[in-house]
Amino acid sequence: MTRAGRHTALPQQAPSAHDPELRAAARHFGRRRFLTVTAAAAALAFSTNLPTPGAARAAALDAARISDNPFTLGIASGDPTPSSVLLWTRLAPSPYEPGGGLAQQSVLVQWEVASDEQFRTVVRTGIATAFPEYNHSLHIDVEGLAADREYFYRFRTGAYISETGRTRTAPATAAATAKLTFAAVSCQAYHDGYFTAHRHLSKDDVDIVFHLGDYLYEYAVNSQGGARGYTDRKLPDVFNREAKTLEDYRLRYALYKSDPDLRASHAAHPFIVTWDDHETENNYAGAVDEKNDPPEEFLLRRAAAYRAYWENQPLRAAQLPKGPDAQLYRRIQWGSLAQFDVLDTRQYRSDQAYGDVQHVPGPESDDPGRTITGAAQEDWLINGWRSSNALWNVVPQQVCFSQRKLDLNDPAKVSMDAWDGYRASRDRVLAGVKSSGIKNLMVLTGDVHVGYAFDIKESFDDPGSKTLGTELVATSVASGKDGADRPGNWETYTKANPHLKFYNGRRGYVRVELGRDVARADFKTVSAVTTPGAPVSTAASFVTEAGDPGLKPA
Repeated sequence: MTRAGRHTALPQQAPSAHDPELRAAARHFGRRRFLTVTAAAAALAFSTNLPTPGAARAAALDAARISDNPFTLGIASGDPTPSSVLLWTRLAPSPYEPGGGLAQQSVLVQWEVASDEQFRTVVRTGIATAFPEYNHSLHIDVEGLAADREYFYRFRTGAYISETGRTRTAPATAAATAKLTFAAVSCQAYHDGYFTAHRHLSKDDVDIVFHLGDYLYEYAVNSQGGARGYTDRKLPDVFNREAKTLEDYRLRYALYKSDPDLRASHAAHPFIVTWDDHETENNYAGAVDEKNDPPEEFLLRRAAAYRAYWENQPLRAAQLPKGPDAQLYRRIQWGSLAQFDVLDTRQYRSDQAYGDVQHVPGPESDDPGRTITGAAQEDWLINGWRSSNALWNVVPQQVCFSQRKLDLNDPAKVSMDAWDGYRASRDRVLAGVKSSGIKNLMVLTGDVHVGYAFDIKESFDDPGSKTLGTELVATSVASGKDGADRPGNWETYTKANPHLKFYNGRRGYVRVELGRDVARADFKTVSAVTTPGAPVSTAASFVTEAGDPGLKPA
């Protein structure tokens, strides 16, 4: 038994790139408004260098005095490498109260990693401190693990032991891995229904799960849980308002993470997460919010949302926000089989063109200076392809990458929030696909609350043009309520977009198996989410061959 792991909750940070805007915001707000409306977000934005080692002075709580289970929000793991994995939990004996019922006291927690589910062989263990400054969250970077292995983990504090989680490490970078199975999920609006897809996913045999964004929604959740229609409980009023402050977002994560189906999914599989818009605010673009508030005001809210996101996800210290800035894009290697380039298409994008309404492409949306990724992330992505030795190059990201005409007119309207509203960005990325020589591009997408399967074309307006890759769009877990197998626009979309090979409007997830010769995608759906316990079925299955991109029915 070896003590090897880094407690990543106390990194030293450089100032935020947006410090001038935040200082301007502080000058802008009157004292009364500052203290009553944005106090939590502002305090966060100006305190991102704290606590530092030796600076945190929270009183320590004797864990033996914790009288209720502190592991109400479950456990999680994520971002596996060949020698390490990130473990997460957050202590909250009273999850729907500010501070989780622990107030401003720090708590010592033991963590264990074993090679067997019974913990007969514990291979790593350690003690970490859950600080109130990070809402009693723990991010343990467990190092010194064997490559391509399954492990089990748990946490202990006082008289309580968490549930047991299952995780795994990635294969060695050069390993000729034969197979990888993963799932992709997105968009889980609590108020729209139960997380039944997560319950089924928790029982599925996959190696990793990608969450493509909208992990939570900022919208109000009433006492009945919205479409869940609770009759056996009443949610507190703290959820029945839009989340705007740090405390709002922290409490909203407590609501979501107390869901038993989501907890089961996290315990069963390591997650690789990225955000979309609703973790902060609907359809925001960089420093511009939906309501066109002054950017310095919105950046305070963004700082609060980003901080709460990191506190509640299995992410390393490298992703800890600096005020309203956080580098979430990152690369995960899976032997020589796959390279995953996880994108952030929210933080660095230009504002949506034409007021963010459905619109035909035009000079405003096609301005070559516009970007959905930002220049640095775009270069990072393309340079990563140029140095890639992976068979499959997979891009988990947020919004529809392929062209998606919304009507049968010529020209047709498209979404200004998706890559269709940033065609110059998409053209540069597709040019990078061709110049880098990668042969097996796969894009993973969420956002739209339906399942799609696209062929990525060299020219989307020419069905006979070369196919450069495939795009798999994971439907929502709950957003959009029950949905339908064929939404009302099904015929229009399938006629307008010949490269669209599948369209289904039920809830669920997509399951993908990558092999050396072929990749297979199974679109899993559930019949209902407004009532619990619906069965899962496979709506459709497709394959794409290595070296010959294009989707074919399986």
